[in-house]
Amino acid sequence: MQNLSTLFFGGLFIVGASTTSQAQSLVSGFMAGKGHGSVVVSGTAERYDDVYLAPEKISGVPIFQEVRVNSLNLYGTYGLSDKIDAVISLPYIQSKGRAPGAVIDNLNSYYSTQGYTNVRQGLQDLTALFKFKSYSREIGSSILDLLGVVSFSTPVSDYQTNTGYGYIIAIGNRATKYTAAGVAHLKTSSGVFATGQVGYSLRTGPVPDALVGEVKLGYAGPKVYLEGNASFQESNGGTDIAAQNFTGFFPSTRVNYIRLGASAYRPITNGFGLTLGASTYVAGRNIGKSTGYSAGITYNF
Repeated sequence: MQNLSTLFFGGLFIVGASTTSQAQSLVSGFMAGKGHGSVVVSGTAERYDDVYLAPEKISGVPIFQEVRVNSLNLYGTYGLSDKIDAVISLPYIQSKGRAPGAVIDNLNSYYSTQGYTNVRQGLQDLTALFKFKSYSREIGSSILDLLGVVSFSTPVSDYQTNTGYGYIIAIGNRATKYTAAGVAHLKTSSGVFATGQVGYSLRTGPVPDALVGEVKLGYAGPKVYLEGNASFQESNGGTDIAAQNFTGFFPSTRVNYIRLGASAYRPITNGFGLTLGASTYVAGRNIGKSTGYSAGITYNF
């Protein structure tokens, strides 16, 4: 069950693009096991034409009427021991804004010295993560595991995050992030499991630090894995896009959200499997109301 669950999780890595940042979840309550791991290639397609501002949601993205984001992610995990996993992830993202021709012409004229574009793409941030199982206890026929997670994320390409509403489609916030989290994972003998995690993320530059968390409920069986999840972020400080003191620099905004998702995994043959998933934002602040769908091919070893 551990290998199946670890493999599934990697395949369902979902990039949730917003107006200022990407929300990424890379933590599972299952361990790979010493010498075991997975390599996953997954793709996600998402769009939004509504934006959560402060204090309410608005229709139409500022400057652009709609934003579409396509991403391709390479993910790998490896069990350094039965109690320590290493994880890496690197996404390539294309973010494209759609607007009427007259708006594009005006922006081309205004940004003539900078080279206006309604498409931004490239490699985003490389993330390296270590997960430690620190405590395990049997509770009847179930097992409770407590884990600690530390991660480091930094940009690997020269993608731009300059001042101006044209950068609402930037593929990232160009911040280096240091995150620590605690995880509680309860798995039953029937395959049903529940996972909860909470942590804090420190970001460099003007990007606000944030409290982050996630809960999952699912089933991990020998031939199928099913999961429902809810995640959140609460920024510590930052400005609002609609505020008078907003300078047009989106990485400095206060980004909060609640995101719901569902996903499934099924093995195919000889270590290969298929993952499918979907997610949507149901509440937020300074973030696009994005809905995304993902699919991935996994190899387990």
